[in-house]
Amino acid sequence: MTTPEEITRIEQEIVLTLKNIYDPEIPVNIYDLGLVYEIDVEPDGVANIRMTLTAPNCPMADQLLEEVHDNVAKIKGITSVNVILTFEPPWDKSMISEESLLELGLL
Repeated sequence: MTTPEEITRIEQEIVLTLKNIYDPEIPVNIYDLGLVYEIDVEPDGVANIRMTLTAPNCPMADQLLEEVHDNVAKIKGITSVNVILTFEPPWDKSMISEESLLELGLL
């Protein structure tokens, strides 16, 4: 069993990991792009990541989901990873972090 403090540390490490994974079509990481809806780490070390894509027909979907799975699985304390793809709510530009909007010249 993992302590609540350890779960918090693992979740923070997951965020840092996701900030190093970039959408292949937009030069912004998937976390700041707003593609990650939920990160939940269970006491047994199972990481559940609920996320979306910028478009349902994204040709890089499988590669992106695999990259999330494989990189999160490397984090100390993670026993397995479930990447749950959802399109509810649908992604839109309002989900991009303010910092990333600035970088993209959209502010």
